[in-house]
Amino acid sequence: MPKRNELTEEQRQAWRVYIEGSLRLETRLDEALRASTGLSMIDYHVLLLLSEAPGQRLRMREIAAKMVFSRSRITYQITSMRKRGLVAREPAPDDGRGSRAVLTAVGLQALRDAAPPHAQAARDLFLDDLDAEELRCIRRVFTRLSARLY
Repeated sequence: MPKRNELTEEQRQAWRVYIEGSLRLETRLDEALRASTGLSMIDYHVLLLLSEAPGQRLRMREIAAKMVFSRSRITYQITSMRKRGLVAREPAPDDGRGSRAVLTAVGLQALRDAAPPHAQAARDLFLDDLDAEELRCIRRVFTRLSARLY
């Protein structure tokens, strides 16, 4: 039995294929999205989060928490997206120091335009290779993992 800070051979192999496969998948999805829409996966995720938020607005710290970004990184990302007209920034109504990102009409249209090619890339690169039980397993594992890590 390995020590707590060591992995079994099975754990090591699973961890390695997960890391390598997930990095390749994210890279390929990002490349496909950029080629078809000009958006990055990060742009897409921010737009998706804002589209699902009440009033299509989220505090910067909420976006940072959902994206697992530092405050400076989310500020940089939102500034970049604001320059392209995808989002706007406004003061948070309950906190004079805080601000919220707001989905613009341009950003909403960009998300709508990106959804079909992104879905096709997700199917081609990942989802179509999985059967129903594998999809349920992935959902269970990552739902549990996300809850534990959040």
